[in-house]
Amino acid sequence: MQEAMARVLTSIRSGLILLVCVLVSIPMWPQSSTTSVSGAIQDSSGALVTGAVVTLNNKSNGFQATTKSDTKGLYEFVQLAPGTYEITANAAGFGSQIKVAQLLVNQPATVGFVLSLHAVTQAVNVSAATETLNTTDATIGNAVSNETIEALPMEGRNVPDLLSLQPGVLYLGRQINQAVDSRSGAVAGARSDQSNITLDGIDDNDQENGFAFTSVLRSTLDSVEEFRVTTTNSNSDSGRGSGGQISLITKSGTNQFHGSLYEYNRNTATAANDWFNKQAELAGGLPNKPGELIRNTFGGDTTRR
Repeated sequence: MQEAMARVLTSIRSGLILLVCVLVSIPMWPQSSTTSVSGAIQDSSGALVTGAVVTLNNKSNGFQATTKSDTKGLYEFVQLAPGTYEITANAAGFGSQIKVAQLLVNQPATVGFVLSLHAVTQAVNVSAATETLNTTDATIGNAVSNETIEALPMEGRNVPDLLSLQPGVLYLGRQINQAVDSRSGAVAGARSDQSNITLDGIDDNDQENGFAFTSVLRSTLDSVEEFRVTTTNSNSDSGRGSGGQISLITKSGTNQFHGSLYEYNRNTATAANDWFNKQAELAGGLPNKPGELIRNTFGGDTTRR
């Protein structure tokens, strides 16, 4: 009798553990942090080319994928990690053609090919307009690449400061008390606590405070490869809320080792005086001197990228 009861209790315990694991795992299903590319294969007369072999190659990490154009001359690669890809199109009787495209997070790209009869292999760099062309969905919002992130100056190397680069985004930072006012990070009119933040597709929202563009796991300037703020018309795979959908992507590993050291310096000696401060100093017989404000931010990183 005791053995039977023990088996029943063991079964119940195992069932409860399984149920808890399922319930815990449901909120952790990743959201979209990938990209895609598609396009049509045509000849010089505009006729569609079926059965063309299209190869995708990411030279930074060795990733390769191959597909063929369908009966409508269309090809598609989905669920791709953001990055720079070399796309090659080959078809019998035609010269192969190569295009290089930077595929950004949550921003489907359209890259088409026009093959020439028996032409030599061509290398064509896709223009910036073609890279960001999205004819797949109705989402509005631009992705910001790593080159832009590293080139733009920002105080404290805080990545959320760049989110306001998107049209329709208002980020006031610490200018207001975010604990009582949720307008600090308004996206397309929606308040900051209605936005959704993912890091590599994983929910990274600060559920306790809901401050504007504030995630639980902070992302540094050196760890972020790119990001996108979808301001309106987000897809069904996005998260909750009517506000912006912020997708942060960290740098992925490659076959090369990189490292960096940096110092950000803000010095009073190279700063101009404030106009009102200058007038007050002149009225008080004081020298024209800006208020002292010196900042030094040191850091470094090592990674394979």
